[in-house]
Order: sequence, then C-alpha cells, then structure tokens
Amino acid sequence: MKTVRWQSRILLVLGIWLVCSPFVLGYGSLNDVAAWNAFLPGVAIAVFAVQALGNPEKWEQWMNVVLVIGLWLVIAPLVLRYYKTEVMASWNEIILGVLIGVDAIWALVKPPPATRG
Repeated sequence: MKTVRWQSRILLVLGIWLVCSPFVLGYGSLNDVAAWNAFLPGVAIAVFAVQALGNPEKWEQWMNVVLVIGLWLVIAPLVLRYYKTEVMASWNEIILGVLIGVDAIWALVKPPPATRG
C-alpha cells in the first residue's frame, strides 16, 4: 500500500483556488478568456489531485500532466494576450502556475515517504 503524498493535497487547494479566483478577484465573466483560463486548468488540476489522492500508485502520471498545466498557466497570459487588460488575472495565474509547477516537480523528485507495515 502506498501513502498519499501531501503534494496532492496542496494541488487540490490550488486547483480549487484557480476555479474560485475569477470571482474572488473580480474577473469572473463568462465571456472573459482570463476567467476561462482559470476555470478549465483549475478543474483539471483539482480532478488530477483527487485522482492522485484516490490512487497513489499512479501519482507520477498525474504529476506530469499537472506540470504541463502549471507551465501553461505561466505562459497563457502572453499567448492569449490578456496580460495588459487583465493584470490581476495574469499575476494570479502566473504565480499559481509557478506554485503548481514547483509542487509537481517536488512530488516527482522527492521519494515517497516510507510506509509502515
């Protein structure tokens, strides 16, 4: 039996924040590309985190996907061209992308904790 990594719990919190952040920070319009760029990756990260919590044996697969989503969040404001009009959204997504990427890399590099049998 493998133990659940604490990084998966952190990812779940970050994914939930991504989904809620457009409303909390005030850029939550359904016509806003910045809001959708928070909703969709946020839901994906939360789902992957729940999957990693429920099936710790497959955590490596989920962390690789989450790392790619984190990298996307960092470059998305530039690629989707809302970094000038939605400054708060841009910084929120860049910071969360870095945190998500660091968390995923940490989970991939650090060996899992030993289980007691």
